[in-house]
Amino acid sequence: MEKVQKQGGYKLNQEKHFTLLSDAFYQYPTLQMAEELLGCILVKQTEEGTSSGFIVETEAYLGSADRAAHGFKRRTKRTDILYAEAGMTYTHLIHNHCLINVVSAEKEVPESVLIRAVEPYTGIDQMLARRPVKKFQNLTSGPGKLSQALDINMGDYGRSLKEPPLFIAEGKKPEKIKTGPRIGIDNSGEAKDYPYRFWVAGNKFVSK
Repeated sequence: MEKVQKQGGYKLNQEKHFTLLSDAFYQYPTLQMAEELLGCILVKQTEEGTSSGFIVETEAYLGSADRAAHGFKRRTKRTDILYAEAGMTYTHLIHNHCLINVVSAEKEVPESVLIRAVEPYTGIDQMLARRPVKKFQNLTSGPGKLSQALDINMGDYGRSLKEPPLFIAEGKKPEKIKTGPRIGIDNSGEAKDYPYRFWVAGNKFVSK
């Protein structure tokens, strides 16, 4: 696997050049970051090569002000990274599926953005080898699915998303974005209705 740093970005496998998001990007308020992440590219390097996808769906979680957030009220060993600087990786397991979140907000404020779905971009053969599917749009159309396809796992907990092997790069601006309630948080009281989910309108990889 070849990695060549060039003009603030990375040329990977002699195929694609990725330009990392600036440090300033991670200073966006959490709700704005959740929207701005749409169209950016989530990239994971492994020994097998590099896989990536355009982010097409996110959910924001606003810490102590959000009953659905892992940072609501109680700090635990699992959630400790949420209190770090923005731009770190928070991975956690739900039903044995690994989910990836971008830590947001200032230090000691436990907010984050869940990446719910991506549109496959590079390294698709590797992604299909990790996650064989009959219907291509099922490859990365959910938070557990994309992590499996990109080989994102609990070993990525606490990584900086500002450098390889796991990082977010500049992508393409979506033409239209929709918002609505988050998914799978029915036991979170009034928070279940907050319109903190963002997705690229019409994209077939948005979770169902």
